[in-house]
Amino acid sequence: MTNQQLIIKMNLDAWNSHVSRTEKLINSLSDSEIRQPTAPGRNTGTYLLGHLVAVHDAMRPLMDFGNKLYPMLEDIFIKTPDNPGMEKPAIGDLRNYWAEVHASLASSFQKLTPDVWFMKHTSVSTEDFEKEPHRNKMNVLISRTNHLAYHFGQLAYLRK
Repeated sequence: MTNQQLIIKMNLDAWNSHVSRTEKLINSLSDSEIRQPTAPGRNTGTYLLGHLVAVHDAMRPLMDFGNKLYPMLEDIFIKTPDNPGMEKPAIGDLRNYWAEVHASLASSFQKLTPDVWFMKHTSVSTEDFEKEPHRNKMNVLISRTNHLAYHFGQLAYLRK
């Protein structure tokens, strides 16, 4: 195994572990538990679940895997803070979106060759990538894994 392959494996293992842990937590919570804020005045589980789905769905075009599956989630869960008055998709729908986005990403990740992982993502120009080669697809995976871990910690407060 080359160093490049080892780096890819380590980061994919971390991603998959965090996705699995978060999915297990989400599936263990009732809809009424997910509707609750993680702490007084903080985001609800519904918002965090939708936010994670929207952010991970946005990885598809960023990694050049195609369009978002659920573009309508961006305004609700990325561009707007949690608002009790805002209409959100049903929790059951968000759970399904979670599964579909992650199945799509897993399939796309398997198709990437080691060299492609270290190529630029779609929101960086060729000129900027030459100056900053760390702005690659692997770095997107690493940053989204860290983001997921952060929100998993918040979601854990919903457990009774």
